[in-house]
Amino acid sequence: MDKGDGSIKYILTGEGAGTTFTIDDSTGDIHAIQRLDREVKSQYALRAQARNRLTDRPLEPESQFIVKIQDINDNEPRFLDGPYKASVPEMSKIGTSVIQLTATDADDPTYGNSARVVYSILEGQPYFSVDAKTGVVRVSLADMDRETRENYTVVIQAKDMGGQLGGLAGTTTVNITLGDVNDNPPMFDQRLYQMSIPEAAPVGSVVGRIWAKDRDIGLNAEMMYSIIDGDGRDTFDISTDPTNLFGIITVKKQLNFEGKPSYTLKVEGANTNLDPSLRHRGPFKDVTIVHVSVEDVDEPPQFDSSAYYIELSEDAEIGTLVKTVSARDPDAANNTVRYSIDKSSDPDKFFYVELTSGSLMTVRSLDREDIGWHNITVLAMEMNNPTKISSVPVAVRVLDVNDNPPVLTHYLEAYVCENAKAGQLVQTVTAVDPDEPLGGQHFYYSLAPEAANNPNFTLRDNQDNTAWILTRRGGWAHQDQTVFYLPIFISDGEQPVQTSTSTLTIRVCSCDHDGNVMSCNAEAYTLPASLSRGALIAILACIFVLLVMILLMLSLRTHRKKPFLCDEEENVHENIVRYDDEGGGEEDTEAFDIAAMWNPREAHHHPGKMRQDMLPEIESLSRYVPQACVMGGGGDSSVHGYVLAKLLDADMDACAPPYDSLQTYAYEGEGSVAESLSSLQSGTSNTDHEYDYLNDWGPRFKKLAEMYGVLETNTPPMW
Repeated sequence: MDKGDGSIKYILTGEGAGTTFTIDDSTGDIHAIQRLDREVKSQYALRAQARNRLTDRPLEPESQFIVKIQDINDNEPRFLDGPYKASVPEMSKIGTSVIQLTATDADDPTYGNSARVVYSILEGQPYFSVDAKTGVVRVSLADMDRETRENYTVVIQAKDMGGQLGGLAGTTTVNITLGDVNDNPPMFDQRLYQMSIPEAAPVGSVVGRIWAKDRDIGLNAEMMYSIIDGDGRDTFDISTDPTNLFGIITVKKQLNFEGKPSYTLKVEGANTNLDPSLRHRGPFKDVTIVHVSVEDVDEPPQFDSSAYYIELSEDAEIGTLVKTVSARDPDAANNTVRYSIDKSSDPDKFFYVELTSGSLMTVRSLDREDIGWHNITVLAMEMNNPTKISSVPVAVRVLDVNDNPPVLTHYLEAYVCENAKAGQLVQTVTAVDPDEPLGGQHFYYSLAPEAANNPNFTLRDNQDNTAWILTRRGGWAHQDQTVFYLPIFISDGEQPVQTSTSTLTIRVCSCDHDGNVMSCNAEAYTLPASLSRGALIAILACIFVLLVMILLMLSLRTHRKKPFLCDEEENVHENIVRYDDEGGGEEDTEAFDIAAMWNPREAHHHPGKMRQDMLPEIESLSRYVPQACVMGGGGDSSVHGYVLAKLLDADMDACAPPYDSLQTYAYEGEGSVAESLSSLQSGTSNTDHEYDYLNDWGPRFKKLAEMYGVLETNTPPMW
């Protein structure tokens, strides 16, 4: 269809169209516009179509084709994991595989020899070789010794094109280390070791260290040491240090220079890990001699026992011989020994040790209940060398003696309900005794002789070291007697018998139906049982408010009674009453009518002007003083006018109190309703008066009743 006139246009689409490939739209020729790399992309899928250049209509369906990139040898072989590390045991046989190497060539292995790799060794001969096809590195020299040379560097080359000329090549390095095997026996660097140790060295002390050297390393150099002979096999021991390389000689038994001054040991050192294939290179052990000298030292005294145990009765007398301890100087000089007690072990100084003999004695009385064990330390010191001191523990157990009476436990107070009946349990009592008899405690209870026949309570011994307190009657009342005291007699069953008397306090209490105590106080009978806390607070608040109001009223009343005068000179009493006789008493008040001095009900006058024509009405405040009607004129009118003038002046005075003073007199004596209250002439009779009524007047008159001897004599019993 293409006539070459340019009417047809070619279009290219697909992978790489326009970037990697382009098309001539007139001729349809496809060209590569970028460098192609098969290792990046080996083929491209493209689509092409012919269209009318003028109308852009397709002249045929779209065609698809694939462009494959042909390989050339442009990539050398590469060792992706290099450089490499490998290890092979020393003394390995020829041909022993060390490591396998693999080189990768990115070229197409299916096209020519571009990807066919051949291996060769460039460095590391004659110790190692490589297989040309597989790349396996092998040992090529027998009996390589790690102790001679341990590390080797091998260079391996990989070349493509089957190794032909013009092929590309890559190299890598292999670092090969010879692993250790136990091919060297141990050897002591000395055939004779000289060591010394003081005789006072404690068991476990280190004498010295030996070493059988081994050229091998790690597990192949680990040693085990043992004493195979010598006169010190039972006195010394040998062990391997934490590194398993050195032998540590230690003291196994206490040394004594005077007994044996030196020892000889035959020590063997052997490898612990052997290679069966290399046994012919043995034996893998060595032997050495160790000579140990014991050094003489000045030792402290030694006791004949490492500890002392003594039992002593607590009633032992002062000066009793407890024990005789003995110590001696182990040195050849055998110096004199002196004894003493460590003060910190016996701070209260219960014991004493004789200086030269070591006799341990008591110097204070012992009490097992106070201190049951005495752990003291006795010291022994060389007289010629006071720095040499040894000690020994002495345990003294104090044996029990029955020297303490039994007493009641803390239950020394009980209660009985008012509704309790006869035979009811009040309290279970128990006793304690600090003594510890071998057969256990056995207590016996009874009421004290003075309370044995009391009508209120009884005691029952339960024969199990407890006792019951029971009621003998019913009808208990808190008002009759609130507290009973019950003496209880207790004895133990050991010799010598110890006794004691304890008093049990029993209170009479108010209880509910279940026997629970509600109250043991007398005041509980006057308070309602259902009174809540809120109600009690409200009552107290009301009482407090009432007291405040009373105090306020008293304060105001006191204030009203005080005269309030601005000028003391005006405080003049204008009324003078003169008595010409005596002995009349209160009846003399009738000699002068004071009604005119009392305040009138009303005073009608204008300020600053006195009304002489006004007749005030005066009312009598006592039934003994009649009301006086003051008429105009006469002698009484002048007095009346004078009083009114003074009253007006007081009313107009700004400094005067705004109220009138009113005084009321209560009369007594002859003519009085209360009659005479005087005690004069009252003792007209010598007869005794009866004061029994004082008991009915309440607790405030109790003291007065006691003075007149009218107290009740029916006092209730104590139990």
